[in-house]
Amino acid sequence: MKTFQAKPGEIERRWYVVDASGQTLGRLASRIASVLRGKHKAGFTQHVDTGDFVIVTNAHRVAVTGRKEQQKLYRRHSGHPGGLRTRNLGTVRRTHPDRLLREAVRGMLPKTTLGRKMLLKLKLYAGPDHPHQAQQPVPLPAHL
Repeated sequence: MKTFQAKPGEIERRWYVVDASGQTLGRLASRIASVLRGKHKAGFTQHVDTGDFVIVTNAHRVAVTGRKEQQKLYRRHSGHPGGLRTRNLGTVRRTHPDRLLREAVRGMLPKTTLGRKMLLKLKLYAGPDHPHQAQQPVPLPAHL
């Protein structure tokens, strides 16, 4: 018996919508990363993007535990000497609320071209509305 290998042309993609308000950042990010990779499907193939689209609303209301609001740091470097920029979670939430969840999900995806392609299927919105009604998204089930 041959091992099943998914082919890019025969993948059926679904759209899921998630309300992030009150959900813990890391737990939500791991569920989203799993759906973006396609690990919830029976035809999961590691080297092919078999995942689905995920729409996240109310991204600015995602919950964090403990003192992460002041202590968790986001770092970026320009590549020049002395070019390290550091911000805490509270500052990032005020300026770019969608980046919290995007960075958490990005860290859970493969660090390859395939992972960057998977991240494009994540649609984040700070408010409760999104422009993807035509795709008829369904709520993301708890067991995925």
